[in-house]
Amino acid sequence: MRIVAIRERAVPISRHADPALPSGGLTTSIVAVVTDVQRDGQPVVGYGFSSIGRYAQSGLIRERFALRLLAAPPSALITPDGATLDPFRAWDVMMAGEKPGGHGERCVAVGTLDMALWDAAAKILERPLADVLVRWGGAGAPPAPTVPVYAGGGYYYPRHDRAHLTAEIQAMQALGYQQVKIKIGGAPLAQDIARIEAVLALLPASDVAVDAMNAYDAAQSEEAVQALAPYGLRWWEDVCDPLDFETLAAIAASYPPPRAAGEALFSLAEARLLARHGGLRPAQDLLLFDPVHCYGLPGYLRIVTYLCAQGWPRSAFWPHGGHLFGLHVVSALGLGGAEVNPLCFQPFGGLADGVAPSTGHVAPPRAPGIGFELKADLHRLVRTLLGP
Repeated sequence: MRIVAIRERAVPISRHADPALPSGGLTTSIVAVVTDVQRDGQPVVGYGFSSIGRYAQSGLIRERFALRLLAAPPSALITPDGATLDPFRAWDVMMAGEKPGGHGERCVAVGTLDMALWDAAAKILERPLADVLVRWGGAGAPPAPTVPVYAGGGYYYPRHDRAHLTAEIQAMQALGYQQVKIKIGGAPLAQDIARIEAVLALLPASDVAVDAMNAYDAAQSEEAVQALAPYGLRWWEDVCDPLDFETLAAIAASYPPPRAAGEALFSLAEARLLARHGGLRPAQDLLLFDPVHCYGLPGYLRIVTYLCAQGWPRSAFWPHGGHLFGLHVVSALGLGGAEVNPLCFQPFGGLADGVAPSTGHVAPPRAPGIGFELKADLHRLVRTLLGP
């Protein structure tokens, strides 16, 4: 059993359901890990992508980490029983010779390949990823049959912002989503308050989260505290620069509702700093680390294990990403819930075709692997890596 080819390409993605709207040139890497294992006369191929929001990682993947996987002897990449690929051993191969630090982009390249390795490993075993992953990092229980979800989106529109935002939230509701997250921090605070109130006309505050995308400095954070606290929103996410723990901790005393952090932190070392100095409260705050951006599942599991030992419940973890991979991770690890991007970042965001939330929950795909094959537009895209 061996990897015979690894292919990568950068593709554009949009923050809006209409890809014609400006999205800042955002891209992601799609990858295919081709094995020599055959199923129904075809090679087993694992697919992955760079999650959402950090741009493509073409150079790092092609010139560094894929080369290490392809050069490794097959014995270094498979489970001890020879049953399938071992993503943990593959992770050790990819990280051989890497120095501590330098997490900002390297971690995403490794995590992109890690997603494809998990997809391939589960497909070789002919099992859904959640069933396979629970053996490595689960909470000592079978995978959860369904996981709580919320709909992410609510980015700024260049024209008629509030009208378009209202229509977007209504579209999410029509798809069956009961809880949503919208963006703030990219406009004057008064405009953001108007956006929040437009959404609160449709949903209770307990079902509305806001994401400031790390936009505020210390003074702006305090001003936002005074404006946001009375609403009692579900959570306020990514308040300030991800490493500005002083500002993050300073607002804890004056902002009683839940907060969320971790999306823009990528390593166990950074998670430790957040836990020590960020002023977060395990009893009510949330952790949004993205498994793909945290050096893949091996890195993410280290973060979960450490923070749980510090008193954080697994229910506090709600992985960023908004795609099928996250559903498997939450189900297998017994985490709190998952983001879903039903309208933006297509074809990567959202659920398998024909699947909708039921009472705020979704079942991970039951196909072998992650389930790319059950999302036709996404499957068509990643298959282009294989050629005609």
